[in-house]
Amino acid sequence: MSDSAPKPPSRFRRALGAVGRAALLPVQGASYLVRAGQAHQHFFLPVLNGALGDQLATRFDSRAIRMSFRRGGHDVAVADLGLAELHQKTVVYIHGLMGDELIWQTGFQDAPGSRRYGPRLAEETRSRALYLRFNSGLHLSQNGRELNRLLTELVETWPDAIGELVLVGHSMGGLIIRSAGYYGNKLIINNEELSSKSTQESAQFSITNSQLLIQNQAPWLAHLRSIFLIGTPNDGSWLEQNSHFTARLLERINLFPTRFLSKALNQRSNGIKDLRYSILVDEDWQDAHANDFMPPRTPVPPLPGVQYHILMGSWLRATRPSALREYFGDGLVGHGSARGHATFGDEAAMPAGASVRTAVFSQQHHGGLLTHPEVFQYLKQWS
Repeated sequence: MSDSAPKPPSRFRRALGAVGRAALLPVQGASYLVRAGQAHQHFFLPVLNGALGDQLATRFDSRAIRMSFRRGGHDVAVADLGLAELHQKTVVYIHGLMGDELIWQTGFQDAPGSRRYGPRLAEETRSRALYLRFNSGLHLSQNGRELNRLLTELVETWPDAIGELVLVGHSMGGLIIRSAGYYGNKLIINNEELSSKSTQESAQFSITNSQLLIQNQAPWLAHLRSIFLIGTPNDGSWLEQNSHFTARLLERINLFPTRFLSKALNQRSNGIKDLRYSILVDEDWQDAHANDFMPPRTPVPPLPGVQYHILMGSWLRATRPSALREYFGDGLVGHGSARGHATFGDEAAMPAGASVRTAVFSQQHHGGLLTHPEVFQYLKQWS
């Protein structure tokens, strides 16, 4: 070693440096938490609504979120959207439980200058991006009916601006889309009026109402071409199924501590409870057997003429047993539920023009599906 080479620090100096760095860790950690809290403060209301939003809405609490389009962190009335370009493909993004519209646009830990699916897809495909925020603590069907109303208002207010309509939902957002489709395509027949007619008259009545269904279905369905269900529990959430089982078990033990725990656990919102078997229709959660271990579940079939895309993550490594990977899926939604065997499993039963494509993204957890470059490329290719 030459005389001019710098001498390595002594053991004392190295030890002193290590102690100094260790002493700064709590300060750095606190600084990180403060910065993270400031960056994520917009999540406070969505999280509160996801946990207790049904109770807030019942009390007419000002903190209860009302479904609305969002721009610049504010609600925007449909009439104020200012959609200028004619017949433009329009992509509507719907977040999941305890989320908000910003999950489609940016994130605290994203690289500087990076953009998420919404703005990137709008720029690279010359489409229009619209973002929704909703109270994820309400029943899925309540949000589904409201989404149906809002999309109807969108198309009726801006008939020349809306071209093809694409709906993208993450997790619970995908279920809200399916519920909205059910209510937008629902045929209501007055059973008393039908039963009072003769057989021939009843048949004619049914045909007439079937024709009215085509004429009077929600107008946004005529624009709808594709639905993307990202990490959506189409057949229910194993987490909520376990929560329901635990609450019922604690209640049946019937001791003061277990009754207290069961009551506390049952304070979770209606939106969370509906995730148990993805209850998308009012009549199912209103049913007297709604809390049974196998509750009634009205089929919500795919919409005719719509291409469905089921995008799911695989959280566990490929070396894990396939049964475990199927059950845990992306960590929150199992593969079987995401595929929606009860809804999409029988290709022969699909309505005219409807189709389903499924894509699995390895080593991706539930939240990672919102930032994965391969998911974006899929959206870009098929939207």
